[in-house]
Amino acid sequence: MSLAAMPTAASVGLVLIGLLIVGLLAWIGLTLSRRKVADQSAAFSAAEANAKLEAATITSGAKSAAELVTRQAEEAAAVLRVRTEATEQRAEEIRRDAETRASEVRREAEQRASDVRREAESEAQSIREDLREQRLEMERREHRLTEREERLDEQHRGIEERQSELTTQLAELDQRKAEIRDLEDERRRILEGVANLTTEQAKAELVAAIEAEAKRHAHTIVRDIERQAQDEGEIKARKIITGAVQRLASEQTSESVVSVVHLPSDDMKGRIIGREGRNIRSFEQTTGVNLIIDDTPEAVLLSCFDPVRRETARLTLDSLVLDGRIHPSRIEEIYERSKGEVAELCERAAEDAMADVGITDLHPELVRTMGLLRYRTSYGQNVLKHLVESAHIAGMMAAELGLDAKRCKRGAFLHDIGKALTHESEGSHAIVGAELARKYGEDDDVVHCIEAHHNEVEVRTVEAVLTQAADAVSGGRPGARRESLEAYVQRLERLEEIAMHHEGVEKVFAMQAGREIRVMVLPDAVDDIAAQVMARDIAKQVEEELTYPGQIRVTVVRESRATEVAK
Repeated sequence: MSLAAMPTAASVGLVLIGLLIVGLLAWIGLTLSRRKVADQSAAFSAAEANAKLEAATITSGAKSAAELVTRQAEEAAAVLRVRTEATEQRAEEIRRDAETRASEVRREAEQRASDVRREAESEAQSIREDLREQRLEMERREHRLTEREERLDEQHRGIEERQSELTTQLAELDQRKAEIRDLEDERRRILEGVANLTTEQAKAELVAAIEAEAKRHAHTIVRDIERQAQDEGEIKARKIITGAVQRLASEQTSESVVSVVHLPSDDMKGRIIGREGRNIRSFEQTTGVNLIIDDTPEAVLLSCFDPVRRETARLTLDSLVLDGRIHPSRIEEIYERSKGEVAELCERAAEDAMADVGITDLHPELVRTMGLLRYRTSYGQNVLKHLVESAHIAGMMAAELGLDAKRCKRGAFLHDIGKALTHESEGSHAIVGAELARKYGEDDDVVHCIEAHHNEVEVRTVEAVLTQAADAVSGGRPGARRESLEAYVQRLERLEEIAMHHEGVEKVFAMQAGREIRVMVLPDAVDDIAAQVMARDIAKQVEEELTYPGQIRVTVVRESRATEVAK
């Protein structure tokens, strides 16, 4: 209100001053005019008109000056009013800005206080929930402990009752044993008096006589049965197996421990080696494979006995050469990616093998496990290819015999699946593979083919026999398997050692690369029946102690010579 009143008072003051000046000038003019008129009224009558004219002029000038001053005062008042309005507007804007800023600050403070309050409430709620969960967990544990104590008390009471019953039964058994011993002693005394022999002597003579007679009788029966079975089944079996082998088209095994990686140029060898050999050291340490760089143009060698590692390293090096960036961190990155690619290749190989055999409904977990056999070998023979061969052979023999070819092929295809899990589970690969197949819903006949293909379980079905035959044919065919020289020599030495440990053996010869043993015996110490028993015992001991591809024939030779001298 004070700012609005100030320009009005100034305007009135200016107007009053202007009016005062105008009145003063008018008064001065009138005074001068009257004085001149009074002094010169007589003499200067002519000048009266001039004086009046001058007074009128002065009056008009004073009026003009007063009007000018008035206009200037009004203009100044208008300017002051404009400035006052601008000042009021600016003050209003400042007030509104201050109110807006204050409201924003107040809202921010309220929002911050609300957030802090919510966070505090949330944290308090979380703490309360944690405390409640901990309390519930403690209550559950106490409840479980209480139940466990009750079960243990019940088991303890049951054990005590069982122990008391066992004590009573043991006492009764001891009493009965004592009675039986008394009866046996009395019977033994009666028999010894009748036979005039001690119990040990009679037992030894009886056991020796029964054992000798049983061996001879059993061998006679076995020889007759074998001769009859050979006469009737040898021709047909040879025909079936020969036909299956002839129809099987498979490659020859060539064991290799190196892989060749081709390079775009010899300059790449220097990049593979790296500064002061850091790249090649990092590559060998990461992959576990020896990298051989020699004078071979545009090629390097990867050497490793583990085919999975060697293949992973080959894919890693191919990717590094194609990418061009070779350094330790890049090597580790490409190696991890190559491991995934090898896993995909294994699964794809299993699917291809299934398609080759004609099996489509195998469990996905069994498919993944079969893929692990892609890089596994047995005496140089790839295990996955061996399974495919065995499946085809079993299917062809089953078709010849009029059996279910699909079931036989399935059993032969899965019979070595346990070799992929032998390092993960205890037991032989036949038992482990059978348990795995049973776990994923395979038929009982297929499971039996797997568990019985090495005679660890008694063979009960014809399908299991065909699985054994297909396994033997696939592993024993020419060019199927290879073994190292050291293992080969050790196997031959062990074969000769097993045969020489039998009584009456004169010489032992391992023939046909360890596939046959010729045992020369003394004719005076070993008769014909004992020679047959010895051949069977040696074959059984070889099966139990040695691992070998195919079959080993044991032949015992007993030569009788009669020599006389003519004099």
